[in-house]
Amino acid sequence: MGPLQGVKVVEMAGIGPISFAGMLLADLGAAVTRIERPAGGALAWGASPVLDRGRIHREVDLKSAAGRAEVLGLVADSEVLIEGFRPGVMERLGLGPEECLEHNPALVYGRMTGWGQSGRYAHTAGHDITYLAISGALHMIGEEGGKPVPPVNLLGDFGSGGVYLAFGVVSALLHARVGGVGQVVDTAIVDGAASVTGMLHGFLEMGAWKDERGVNLLDGGAPFYDCYRCADGGWVAVGALEPQFYAALLEKLGMAGEEEIANHLDPATWPAIRARLTAKFAERERDEWHELFADSDACVAPVLSMKEAREDGHNRDRGVFVKVGDMPQPAPAPRFSVTEPDLPTPAHPPR
Repeated sequence: MGPLQGVKVVEMAGIGPISFAGMLLADLGAAVTRIERPAGGALAWGASPVLDRGRIHREVDLKSAAGRAEVLGLVADSEVLIEGFRPGVMERLGLGPEECLEHNPALVYGRMTGWGQSGRYAHTAGHDITYLAISGALHMIGEEGGKPVPPVNLLGDFGSGGVYLAFGVVSALLHARVGGVGQVVDTAIVDGAASVTGMLHGFLEMGAWKDERGVNLLDGGAPFYDCYRCADGGWVAVGALEPQFYAALLEKLGMAGEEEIANHLDPATWPAIRARLTAKFAERERDEWHELFADSDACVAPVLSMKEAREDGHNRDRGVFVKVGDMPQPAPAPRFSVTEPDLPTPAHPPR
């Protein structure tokens, strides 16, 4: 099941974003065949058991004529190929867009890189952190006066890379099914990272955002959109942006009616609000605050660890995490009312 049931995808094994895109497509029902390097390679099977789920794994020597012919045979019988090598690598293997589209003119050829297929950095190495740096996204993340903070590799590799590749592939697939014409989807993390900052660029041009870290409404600069340490050392996240949510926050905290902190949208009040919230949240343990705010519109939540998130009541209600084999991991997303995907299958050794 799944909305992509019947779609055949060839995935050239790679790290990070290409694996994530392959997982997304497989989670939603596509039949994804992942081409692995021979045993012992740097990307040997099993390096990422969650990202590798739901695929058929095939070990192929891409430098051999037989291996190239095997991949082209799969391409001829598929609708999509995705790859994450540096520009020019697939061409040198004889598996570039020109060769593959000759075998299948309706093929969607999805390419995933950090810098893109063109531009002055296209042939240089990089990682999530460097792509975010050049896009301007990394500059936004961190405390006022502090250094930029890498958001793990969630924003770059996955949010700005793998998600955009999957979206681009499905978009091109719709076009190919209508007109029978395939195309190349050039996905770059730097493009995606710039794209996800679109709203903030709009705010900047309107004068509603400062080109600095930790001083704005959504970057921790506002005390009602920040995290606070609790009595036990745990943390709560507060997101009481709108007036009605801020009012609910003050009511729950027993701070309603305090004139000094009433007008939260006036930056002049922010130091006083931060001081009051810091002192208040330090009075109780994290889970006590969780219980107090659980049914309110104050937009307060405990900051859970990865293992704690698996056991959270809401996440259990929705099945946000599942077990694939014996390994807990995130469930496929999003949800569908008619074509709900099956539970993913575990990653299997290549054959």
